[in-house]
Amino acid sequence: MEIIRIPRIMQDISKDFLLRGKTIGFVPTMGALHDGHLSLVKRSREENLITVVSIFVNPAQFGQNEDYNIYPRDLEGDTEKLIKENVDILFLPDAASMYPEGYLTYINVENLSEKLCGAFRPGHFRGVTTIVAKLFNIVKPTRAYFGQKDFQQSVIVSKMAGDLNIDIDIVVCPTIREKDGLAMSSRNSYLDNAQRQAATIIYKCLKETCESIKSGIIEIKNVKNFMLDFLSKEPLISEIDYAGIYDTSSLEELSTAKENMILAIALRIGKTRLIDNMLINIKEER
Repeated sequence: MEIIRIPRIMQDISKDFLLRGKTIGFVPTMGALHDGHLSLVKRSREENLITVVSIFVNPAQFGQNEDYNIYPRDLEGDTEKLIKENVDILFLPDAASMYPEGYLTYINVENLSEKLCGAFRPGHFRGVTTIVAKLFNIVKPTRAYFGQKDFQQSVIVSKMAGDLNIDIDIVVCPTIREKDGLAMSSRNSYLDNAQRQAATIIYKCLKETCESIKSGIIEIKNVKNFMLDFLSKEPLISEIDYAGIYDTSSLEELSTAKENMILAIALRIGKTRLIDNMLINIKEER
């Protein structure tokens, strides 16, 4: 595996791959890699001749009081994992090369970026779309891979790529879970044993709500209250940002059924913010 740190060198290497007819699969990450990330790497390896993984903890997507400085970092462990997965290139830029002195340009996908997580993390998706666009321009991938756990991010990135005519396929892959259902996340490492056990209620809530909708026990207009009541059973939840059912394209909260919907939750256990979701396709269920 080759490690590239300088954006211009990464660009030149990618151009050479493309000129030689090689497809490039790209997995952008912030490191602290787990099996969820590695599932994206495996998918890329299956579908492309070259796989590039980036590790960059992006300061532009963290708020003033968020966890940028303590975000989990394990470059040595990450590198070992990527070597085992036969990744071709690890792109490892630093903040100075991605945001040099005098940097002024940011991208914002309006309307979508202010909903759900965006309502509680102002400027977050502005930082996400900016860094993803920069990485796309540097790596020049044929396909880029994102996990469903960050569903809003995948919707926003797809919209950005379409609106800006970026020639790339955005591939959204299933959420990878622990045996007890908790969605894998780098931030899970913040949880102590009691909090880790408490976090299992998120998946239980999604599953119970999904089954209740399919069986007709609850109507769409009552989903939010159903989920909030379910989550209220867990005393270690310190705050619920949102819990409800949303349109998969507009991210609007729904009061009546649509063909494609998503249940989504964002909450805090202690100081740790966790998110998860579950897709529902009424047509398929019928």
